[in-house]
Amino acid sequence: MHERWPALQRSTWRPDIRAAVISKARVNMRRKLLNMAKMTGLYPLAVLSDCVVYPSPGDGPLAFLPYSASGKPQPGGFRLGPTPGLAKLEGVQERTWAVDLMEKGLNPARHIKGGDAVLDEGE
Repeated sequence: MHERWPALQRSTWRPDIRAAVISKARVNMRRKLLNMAKMTGLYPLAVLSDCVVYPSPGDGPLAFLPYSASGKPQPGGFRLGPTPGLAKLEGVQERTWAVDLMEKGLNPARHIKGGDAVLDEGE
């Protein structure tokens, strides 16, 4: 039923490097979550390994992301963009959508990408 992960077969497989990369990503995510709370007063509704769902007072992420008076993103928080280290927009949903999922015991961060996600049991 369960197959061995193909990466383990490679001679270049380095579990220590994989663990270091995952650890660094988690530390960066936690730091950005704390900075966003300090800068905006908003806390995420849901968090997954690489996805955060925030309530926004507007129609999208630009309504709550902190920007300076000159229009540049505040350092230390999430910034939108296509390059590594920046956040990408996975989706926008109504707040009632997230509340409905949470009432069912599901994590909205797992399903924010769209209606094609399967509602898994035991989240």
